[in-house]
Amino acid sequence: MTLYSCCLILLLFTWNTAAYGPNQRAQKKGDIILGGLFPIHFGVAAKDQDLKSRPESVECIRYNFRGFRWLQAMIFAIEEINSSPTLLPNMTLGYRIFDTCNTVSKALEATLSFVAQNKIDSLNLDEFCNCSEHIPSTIAVVGATGSGISTAVANLLGLFYIPQVSYASSSRLLSNKNQFKSFLRTIPNDEHQATAMADIIEYFRWNWVGTIAADDDYGRPGIEKFREEAEERDICIDFSELISQYSDEEEIQQVVEVIQNSTARVIVVFSSGPDLEPLIKEIVRRNITGKIWLASEAWASSSLIAMPEFFHVIGSTIGFALKAGQIPGFREFLQKVHPKKSTNNGFAKEFWEETFNCYLPDGSKNSPTSTSFHKGHEESLGAGNGTAAFRPPCTGDENITSVETPYMDYTHLRISYNVYLAVYSIAHALQDIYTCTPGKGLFTNGSCADIKKVEAWQVLKHLRHLNFTNNMGEQVDFDEFGDLVGNYSIINWHLSPEDGSVVFEEVGHYNVYAKKGERLFINENKILWSGFSKEVPFSNCSRDCLPGTRKGIIEGEPTCCFECVDCPDGEYSDETDASACDKCPEDYWSNENHTSCIPKQIEFLSWTEPFGIALTLFAVLGIFLTSFVLGVFTKFRNTPIVKATNRELSYLLLFSLLCCFSSSLFFIGEPQNWTCRLRQPAFGISFVLCISCILVKTNRVLLVFEAKIPTSLHRKWWGLNLQFLLVFLCTFVQIVICVIWLYTAPPSSYRNHELEDEIIFITCHEGSLMALGFLIGYTCLLAAICFFFAFKSRKLPENFNEAKFITFSMLIFFIVWISFIPAYASTYGKFVSAVEVIAILAASFGLLACIFFNKVYIILFKPSRNTIEEVRCSTAAHAFKVAARATLRRSNISRKRSSSLGGSTGSTPSSSISSKSNHEDPFPLPASAERQRQQQRGCKQKVSFGSGTVTLSLSFEEPQKNTMANRNTKHRNSLEAQNSDESLMRHRALLPLQ
Repeated sequence: MTLYSCCLILLLFTWNTAAYGPNQRAQKKGDIILGGLFPIHFGVAAKDQDLKSRPESVECIRYNFRGFRWLQAMIFAIEEINSSPTLLPNMTLGYRIFDTCNTVSKALEATLSFVAQNKIDSLNLDEFCNCSEHIPSTIAVVGATGSGISTAVANLLGLFYIPQVSYASSSRLLSNKNQFKSFLRTIPNDEHQATAMADIIEYFRWNWVGTIAADDDYGRPGIEKFREEAEERDICIDFSELISQYSDEEEIQQVVEVIQNSTARVIVVFSSGPDLEPLIKEIVRRNITGKIWLASEAWASSSLIAMPEFFHVIGSTIGFALKAGQIPGFREFLQKVHPKKSTNNGFAKEFWEETFNCYLPDGSKNSPTSTSFHKGHEESLGAGNGTAAFRPPCTGDENITSVETPYMDYTHLRISYNVYLAVYSIAHALQDIYTCTPGKGLFTNGSCADIKKVEAWQVLKHLRHLNFTNNMGEQVDFDEFGDLVGNYSIINWHLSPEDGSVVFEEVGHYNVYAKKGERLFINENKILWSGFSKEVPFSNCSRDCLPGTRKGIIEGEPTCCFECVDCPDGEYSDETDASACDKCPEDYWSNENHTSCIPKQIEFLSWTEPFGIALTLFAVLGIFLTSFVLGVFTKFRNTPIVKATNRELSYLLLFSLLCCFSSSLFFIGEPQNWTCRLRQPAFGISFVLCISCILVKTNRVLLVFEAKIPTSLHRKWWGLNLQFLLVFLCTFVQIVICVIWLYTAPPSSYRNHELEDEIIFITCHEGSLMALGFLIGYTCLLAAICFFFAFKSRKLPENFNEAKFITFSMLIFFIVWISFIPAYASTYGKFVSAVEVIAILAASFGLLACIFFNKVYIILFKPSRNTIEEVRCSTAAHAFKVAARATLRRSNISRKRSSSLGGSTGSTPSSSISSKSNHEDPFPLPASAERQRQQQRGCKQKVSFGSGTVTLSLSFEEPQKNTMANRNTKHRNSLEAQNSDESLMRHRALLPLQ
């Protein structure tokens, strides 16, 4: 079985060696061999294998100058280590480097060579065969480039625990140590790159993008990570396509159609240059411009894509590049390459031919069919092309510096430095083994590995615990996933004004070590969009929503496609593309544009507004008129009119009216707690005091005129003390109501936000509407009683108690306050106070005008009526009218009795009252006598009732000053009353002057 396995492995090794002849590898012997995998070519020629004969290895095409430079970086690092006196002294590193042709199949062919050699060594077959040229085992492999290729290689190398250190494979899937046990890398994984891409899109406020990814283990995981990051940032993806360098034309056409029809201007691409090249060529053919390309590190500086003839299509590219490193002496090493001098490098011959577009006569590859590159640009002649151009022979004296190729572009060494760092990482791991002290090693019981018989798995162990400082002074140590954490440079493609080539301008960087939100830095002044513009392109599904609006969802569309909806009243947004509007604070309201909050308008019945000024003027007018009436009554306090109106109660009534007018002023101005507690009680008590005075006056006179012969008891209870006591008692009830109200539920100032959103109404919260109802209800109850007595007294002499005017005043009072109730309930804000002020003023003016204006008019403008005779005449007329009615009533009764007894006519008492029953006076007076009669101190009035008219003549003599005694009043009355009516009439006639 052992021999069978040996034969099988030897067969594989022999086949693999045949496939890789001397010109297809770079190889050098050494004590320790390192393997290398580099893409010297971009691909392989398509060839139909019909299996009619032994399958041949496919041919690699399209030379990759950058790949050869990376290979040179590995050789340079190994030679530098071999010449170092401190690093691996007395040890020589060798190498075996193969071309992967950027395909998995070629990479696996090379990997089988590494595995086969290690397996042969492990079988210890020296006793079976004489291997004179024995090659040591490959203890570590540097490579590969693409993540898809490294995935396949890692699966194979992991079976034998051969450490693999990649310099360009960034797929995050390779961090899975359960699957890829021996994989490490000197490039950051794509997880940070995908996050950085999302951060750039967010930085430029783009939210509508398309994605394109290579259909391999590099593109798919990278774009998947980007989708996750985009979703967290509310970035929407319009389309997502997969591509490959082996996609047929129809698939490429379909992807281009999607790109052309998409409204997304930003396209995120996770791909390598070879995979993206067919798509870019088709886009250039269709001249699809105006797109912004966000490039992953794998193609951001690819010479296949960064070509001047493509620039008008991809000139807005922003890409990621690895942090550039410094390799001292590398430039000179690159310039020393020559086919005759580089005997260990089988790729040097082809490099020379491709660089100078010639062929070496002694080379095995003198076929005219080849791939030519001139001045750094790849040009495929195509496999199977029947008409190929013949190259001239090379002289060997060509100057490598005279030709511009990507090989000599050492200004920014990124991948090359990663290769250099990978070699040094393996060397330092070997150095740790070389300097290991027994008892302090990493293996069982602290043992150390033997550097002369070191095995791959032992190197892998030391690589996992590696920690050294590189030539740039940076610490190098692999994390638990075998990754190195690094930073990215952000580049923008520019067109060189000197030679028209594409140059990569560094415009920012991404620091993965910084905290979130501070990792990205971009210098926008350095960015050129489409090669010339400074204006940031727009790539959003919808236009930005301006401040004052918010994004509204459109049903069936992605969240990035929205409509702008105005913020509702009371809410605002002060930023662009706000997802929601913020609610204004309680005392604030949104401005007209809803971009900010402004203090709400404060409203109350102000002193300065026209309405408040008008009400104040009316209140002041009422106070002035009341004061004027009070002044008139005070000045003419001894005149009959003032005496007849019960001047003491009139003074109190006028004072209460002053209080009523004044109380209305408490309802104007900004409500304070003290004004709210004062205004309703002031209004209620003032009106109750006013109505109580009117009630007592009306009730007193009514009792006087309806009473019989007054006694001393009547006079006692009709006095002022009783009147004031009644007024006090009526008012005291209102005071008690107010005290209870203020104690249990005192009114207070209240800021009402609910009536209108943009206005704060400062009002008085009454505390208890029931208490307010009791206050107004009690006032109306007294007014109703007063109205009852006034209505009952309407036929009394008008000079005495103004029954008609009091009735009118009470009617006005009721109309005002009945109207007040629905008005008060239906209004809000400052108009509540205004309604109550209007009600107070209307009721107060009604009382003042109806009760006092007539009196003031007589006092000031009709002094002739302000006399004792006028007052007594009016009172006596009423008394005689009552008496005459009674007499005629008795006369009619007597007449009816006489008629029933036989028709005899009874005698009628003689009287100076001339009774005319439907007859004219038989002796009318002459006109001169009539005028003389009217000028006498007295009065003559006609009292009509029943079917006749009674003419009453009264004559008075006013007492004179400085006389011995007052003259007796001459009172002629032809009716000599024999009953008690005469005494009562005389008392009522003298009442006004008491």
